[in-house]
Amino acid sequence: MMWLAYGGVFAAFLATHSIPTRPTVRARLVAAFGHAGFGLGYSLLSTAMLLILIRAAAWPDPIYLWPTTLWAMEATKIGMALVCMWFAVALGHANPFSFGGRRRKSFDPERPGLVRLTRHPMLLGLASWAGLHLLPNGDLAHVLLFGALGGFALLGMRLIDRKRRREMGPEVWAETLRRTKAAPPFAGLTLADLGRAALGFVAYMALLHLHEYFAGVALV
Repeated sequence: MMWLAYGGVFAAFLATHSIPTRPTVRARLVAAFGHAGFGLGYSLLSTAMLLILIRAAAWPDPIYLWPTTLWAMEATKIGMALVCMWFAVALGHANPFSFGGRRRKSFDPERPGLVRLTRHPMLLGLASWAGLHLLPNGDLAHVLLFGALGGFALLGMRLIDRKRRREMGPEVWAETLRRTKAAPPFAGLTLADLGRAALGFVAYMALLHLHEYFAGVALV
């Protein structure tokens, strides 16, 4: 019975993520609430549904595919510190190829920052978050949860590539990408990014201490 409840929450999570972004639905919501209102509302709804889904993964009786080990717990903690810092730096840079970061129009392919490494820093961070959480969560419900979320992040890279290529035009997209890849390895990364990384680590410490309250598992 709890598996059915978990499946229902999973279905609701998928619906609340996909339906508002359909072109006709999104257009109506933007007309009603504005771009900022839609973005804020969608972000809040997505976050709330994710937290509910994470809680729901603990409802079914566990079916263990692999055990939880100390090394997996510690590796996840270390990895998540890096992921949080990665997110913080990525949010500070413009990116014409994907979502997240500052306004796309301010992007300079000669100084691309993290975009030189990947067109999708935010989605790579999400995929890393999901993959790291698979290490200590070997029960079937959590494997399905984090496996699916990681898969969605990777699939999202391909879908957004197609969308951005269509919006920018194939030639502009390809030329911008070529110039981005030709930039020096650390071009665009500044001292400000060290500050962003520090803020990311502060956010990580806060999440570590609050993990028990929003995810139901105490880590400290």
